[in-house]
Amino acid sequence: MNLRCVIIDDEPLAINVIKNHIAQLTGLEVVKTFDNAIESLDFIRKNEVDLLFLDINMPVIDGLSFLKSLDAKPMVILTTAHEEYAVEGFELEVLDYLVKPISLPRFLKATNKAVARVKDQSKPVVTSDEDSIFVKIDKKKMKKVYFDDILLVESLKDYIKIITTKGNYVVHQTLSSFTDELPASQFIRIHRSYTANINRVDTVEGNSVEIANKRYTIGRNYLEEAKAAILKDKG
Repeated sequence: MNLRCVIIDDEPLAINVIKNHIAQLTGLEVVKTFDNAIESLDFIRKNEVDLLFLDINMPVIDGLSFLKSLDAKPMVILTTAHEEYAVEGFELEVLDYLVKPISLPRFLKATNKAVARVKDQSKPVVTSDEDSIFVKIDKKKMKKVYFDDILLVESLKDYIKIITTKGNYVVHQTLSSFTDELPASQFIRIHRSYTANINRVDTVEGNSVEIANKRYTIGRNYLEEAKAAILKDKG
């Protein structure tokens, strides 16, 4: 599987250099380019992005400020003509810091880190006991999440977003495999993109449910089973 890459840079020449480097390598693909960070925000939030090549000095909002604004961050390689931002960049846990002009050997070294990180990821979920689960929220940190706190789990292709009363967590795992780790008596698949906590459903109306003041569609193939599970013992 190729790593899905987004390039953000206000210089067309710089974008082309990165695109040309990627074209010579395997395991990477450019899915979108942007000439300013603000325009990329909606795309990054709604699509799976594995690796972000991010310039620092840009109009509207600089790369570092933009990076700080992201809730769920992909792997990031900073690309800039200025070396003085390196310390701040690594404090933001970027994968690497490339100074322009970027040579192919140096670019290869940076992208190899991204490929290695993905390969090193172990199974991200470990059940701890009957009322909770541990999820891997970054390379080294495991977070304990109580089943009762989970509102909904949303599919982001090869990732999931676990929406809880305490916050949201993005985990590198498919929705199907994660749902299998949850107690079937408490969680039900309601859509190809959603698994819901039955106890957190506030209302059922037609082909949708409301959870924490937000409405979610029940998929046609899941409608009968989901409604039966949610409405069981509720009269």
